Amino acid sequence: MVRGPRREVISRGYNLLVKGALRTRFSDAQCGFKAIRRDVAREVLPLVEDDAWFFDTELLVLAERAGLRIHEVPVDWVDDPDSRVDILRTAYDDVRGIIRLGRNLVPGRLPVADVSERLGRASADAGAGRLGLQVAMFGLVGIASTVAYAVVYLLLRDWTGAWTANALALLLTAIGNTAANRRLTFGVRGRRDALRHQVQGLVVFGIGLAVTSLAIWVVHAAGSDTHAVEVAVLTVANLAVTVMRFVAMRTWVFVRRRR
Repeated sequence: MVRGPRREVISRGYNLLVKGALRTRFSDAQCGFKAIRRDVAREVLPLVEDDAWFFDTELLVLAERAGLRIHEVPVDWVDDPDSRVDILRTAYDDVRGIIRLGRNLVPGRLPVADVSERLGRASADAGAGRLGLQVAMFGLVGIASTVAYAVVYLLLRDWTGAWTANALALLLTAIGNTAANRRLTFGVRGRRDALRHQVQGLVVFGIGLAVTSLAIWVVHAAGSDTHAVEVAVLTVANLAVTVMRFVAMRTWVFVRRRR
């Protein structure tokens, strides 16, 4: 393989992005040499939305999530330095494709497990990555919520005292956290069940409030009254509450209910 340094950096950077964002195992997403069986094509191709440069990446990701074998064979090729491909536009479209595909895979909108079953490839790998993507997105929302909590708590601490500041900061960030995870992590849209989700989220909030209130009591019982110690202890407590919140959201709050 012979290609220029710019194409080399862009190609390797793109493949790393695909691996990190979509948790893929294949090494090259956009090599132009691909072959697919007819029966597999009939099942997988209808799920592919992109008809431009992201097409082959989407095809590989969906095939891998369906538990299908992907075999990579090395080939020799020489890059065309006179290529007319708009690199920046292609990169932008590919990133949009990764985001779209990830958001469809996380809540299970794409029936890759059904495809796997019809092709006789049902395995533990079918649909793999859904939990991982949910954990990653939940983690990002959790980090933002934790930072927001610390900021709100510090802003309210001198006005309301530690107990009230903790309750208000946790309440505000819990509402925002539930709304963000509803849309981004678990892919729930529309107004249906939105109120129920927030009520259930507030139940989880109540448990979190009990945990963090206990953390404040422990700090004060130990004789420490400095803001830095309070924030540090509460941050650790909130991380534990965050893990509990994810489990509750995944197994209780945002479980799809049969109608």
